[in-house]
Amino acid sequence: MRAPLAEDDKYSRGVVGLRTGSARYPGAAILGVEGAWRAGAGLVRYVGDSLPSALVLARRPETVLVEGRVGAWVIGSGTDAAARTPHEEQELRALLQESSPVVVDAGALDLAIGAASPVVVTPHAGEFARLGTLLGLSDEEDSWRRAAAAARELDATVLLKGAETVIADPAGGVRVVQSPTSWLAVAGTGDVLAGMIGTLIAANPEAPLADAAAAAAWLHGHAAAFAAGVEDAAPGHPIVALDVAEALPSIIARMLRA
Repeated sequence: MRAPLAEDDKYSRGVVGLRTGSARYPGAAILGVEGAWRAGAGLVRYVGDSLPSALVLARRPETVLVEGRVGAWVIGSGTDAAARTPHEEQELRALLQESSPVVVDAGALDLAIGAASPVVVTPHAGEFARLGTLLGLSDEEDSWRRAAAAARELDATVLLKGAETVIADPAGGVRVVQSPTSWLAVAGTGDVLAGMIGTLIAANPEAPLADAAAAAAWLHGHAAAFAAGVEDAAPGHPIVALDVAEALPSIIARMLRA
């Protein structure tokens, strides 16, 4: 990650598109969009139902509610595969056949199977168990090996969320990002992370997807620690997902000064 240069514009800083949230879970759209903006996106596009669109615009009026060119897509956060209409599935599958990378979360994880686009899937443990069943993976292997096996089967990068976030790429590389605080274990933080990954991919098109995913996981964890006041052995305090997103600029500033 780098600070913008004089020749940068909103497009070179990364354009992220999100098709997330639903009438049942509209907050996921807000959280993903916030994560994308706070991670440094130059432009964020949001495509979704009327309720989450209105809430996104109220929270982040700079968000563009018009489809156009993007450097990366984020799909699935705040959606339920069981409630997906045939038209919605057709549109999502079309995105997964294009050249732009796609971050696939939550209710769209099943669609990652057979995708032609460069893909990062971002399941938590429960979602990963269901995805593993679809892929025919053994339940006996540890999380590292299961993530690596899923990455091979999907030909995609797998980011398995947890206290130890495992990132596996289809070539067999595996890395682990340790969360500096357990206060991060709260609803909505995964939606923030998905938006962040989208931004880092869009802003760094030459970087391997696994590198962008691992960098986002590291920033995510340290933003949570900062927001929770976990410094100098302090136990910290409860946080909500938006706190993590709002702490990102401070963590990015620290990183750039290092």
